[in-house]
Amino acid sequence: MKNFLVKEIQLDSYFTKPVFLDKGFVIIAPEMPFNNEIANTLGKWNFNTVFSEGEPSDEYAAVASEIGASDGSTLEFSQQSDADNLQKSEEFYQNFLFYVESIFIRASVSNELYFKDITEKIKDMVEYIKEERRFLMRVIKNIEPSPEKNYLATHSVRSTILAIIIGTYLKLPNHRLIELGVAALVHEVGMLKLPSHIYLSQRPLSAPEQKAIITHPVLGYSMLKSLDFPLTICLTALEHHERENATGYPRRLTGDKISLYSKIIAVACSYEALSSKRPHKEAKDGYTGMLELLKNEGKQYDETIVKALVLSLSIYPIGLYVLLSNDKKGQVVDVNPENPRFPIVQVFGEFTPDGKIKTMQTAAETISIVRPLNRSEIET
Repeated sequence: MKNFLVKEIQLDSYFTKPVFLDKGFVIIAPEMPFNNEIANTLGKWNFNTVFSEGEPSDEYAAVASEIGASDGSTLEFSQQSDADNLQKSEEFYQNFLFYVESIFIRASVSNELYFKDITEKIKDMVEYIKEERRFLMRVIKNIEPSPEKNYLATHSVRSTILAIIIGTYLKLPNHRLIELGVAALVHEVGMLKLPSHIYLSQRPLSAPEQKAIITHPVLGYSMLKSLDFPLTICLTALEHHERENATGYPRRLTGDKISLYSKIIAVACSYEALSSKRPHKEAKDGYTGMLELLKNEGKQYDETIVKALVLSLSIYPIGLYVLLSNDKKGQVVDVNPENPRFPIVQVFGEFTPDGKIKTMQTAAETISIVRPLNRSEIET
């Protein structure tokens, strides 16, 4: 086994074999790039040298992976490089986020939003989600929203991805998925008409500020209608805070009067809000957020939509870091369509005989998920 000085390893390179901190502690699998975060962590630990039988390379080569079947046996399958797909998905996500940030700035300053332009972007998003949903969801989990940026763009992008995933599970035709995506992307534009210090506040809002916040669906509806957006999209902006049990706002509609797009976006943006950090609160892990939606206290959400979210992402959602019953750590990378309680997990520090990272389907009879892990537990 060769030793490598940490300071001499090129950032974002991939080792052809696992990298060890010592003889038994794996810190990097071949699918994981040696990034700045790992380098900084090693520096904090005062580790200057790592060990590997492989060599660093600029690119990660595609390999065959293993997946454990529910009966404990293993199946081999070929797939594109996990790392390549994650990198492409991150680039796609960041480019889309930059686009949304730019149109929100324009909408705020000049009251301009262009339906046709947004529709073309959403077409690309719909097609990307159909092909790369599981990688895009891992990217969302791996990237923490930047605290110095306006969270509205991030919330809108992530809610859009979730809404399209739900709509895909519900088998909406392509033109309706696109329309749903546009509606999800602009559902919060009414917030842009409010002073940013209100919705970015890190303190409890005053009564007048709370009243201002609940006007944003009406402001969004009026803005989109004035810009000639289709009525279905305008109504979604108006209704996305309505609830099945008539406890929502601004019109306290009952479930039978709420549009399908509004029902989907209500679930998507509620889950996104629960599982993401905000200026005024810490994020809950995806599992806890999913359980809160499943409880559906007071029957606020359409049960069919909640079920679609769970079956699309699993109870332990794609991207969630988890502790397994064999004391290994891993990340959920795909759903098990037969049982949302037992998703497919990529296991950290566990490899096939030829040194490739192991991916397995969890199951009650073999290895199951014990609990979610936060990022700091993965890094230690």
